Order: sequence, then C-alpha cells, then structure tokens
Amino acid sequence: MKNNIILIGMPGSGKSTLGVLLAKALGFSFVDTDLIISRRAGDNLQGILNAEGLDYFLALEEEVGSTLDCEYTVVATGGSMALSKRAMEHLGELGTVVFIDVPLEEIERRVTNITTRGIAFRPHETLADVYAQRLPLYQKYADLTVGTGGCIEETVERILSAVGKNS
Repeated sequence: MKNNIILIGMPGSGKSTLGVLLAKALGFSFVDTDLIISRRAGDNLQGILNAEGLDYFLALEEEVGSTLDCEYTVVATGGSMALSKRAMEHLGELGTVVFIDVPLEEIERRVTNITTRGIAFRPHETLADVYAQRLPLYQKYADLTVGTGGCIEETVERILSAVGKNS
C-alpha cells in the first residue's frame, strides 16, 4: 500500500527538514534513513565512510532502503539512496517518491562541509560531479518533482498539494 511519502534529492536539498514538517502536517511518522544507517553502524555517516569506505556505506544504505517497512510515514532518504535500484524500487512500492529539486548553485551554497558531512562520493569528485551523476536518477525514480523557492512552509504546501493532501 502506497501510504508513505519518500523524499529524495541531493544532500542539502532540505529532505530532513521538509520531512519533519510534512509528517507534522499529515499526522504521519517521520524516518530519516541516514539516522538508521548511523544507528546500525554505531557511527555518524562521515565516520562510516572514513572507517569502512564508500562501498560499505552504499551497501549499508541499500540494505536500509530495500528493507524499510513503514506505513503513514514520511521518509527522508540519504542523497545517495538513488544509486541503488533495489532500494529505490522497494521505496517506490512503499510510497509516493517526491524529488526535492534544488539547483546545483543552491546546493553548493548550502553544502559547505562536503568532506565532513557524510556525503557518499569518491575522493576526486566534486559536488557538481555528484549532482550530474544523481540528477537523472532522481528524475527517473520520482513520481513527483517539487522545486524549492520561497519559504519552507511554501515548499511544504507545494508537496502537500502535489501528493493530493492539501492542508
């Protein structure tokens, strides 16, 4: 049953913040897959990447995304979740996938701590490289795309309207 809302998008797009506000507006629960990953690994995202490496991190993220089981929940995914076809297909079965579309220039303005934030990328890659790689995946897996702009409450209203849950 598709009674969840799954938020996807780049790191810094506001998925976690929007997710909490959406959950409150809908009376849903809220889950952040990054927090599940941290709890399972016993470390923060950057610590996992530093200690175990990118491939381990992505495998753990895929496991979390492909086994998530919830109802009436807003799920904020990690920015790299879209790299896993298995996880995204499962999440798509759970709910409406909403791509939070934020332009690269805004992501670059928001994300100033790329090497310490816990972003899954290879050492030679830039934020622009990550964006270019992931954008087509976000677009592929999204049932709906919602841009940001204006205040956060306006973005929440756009998402609610897009999913047919006007407040």
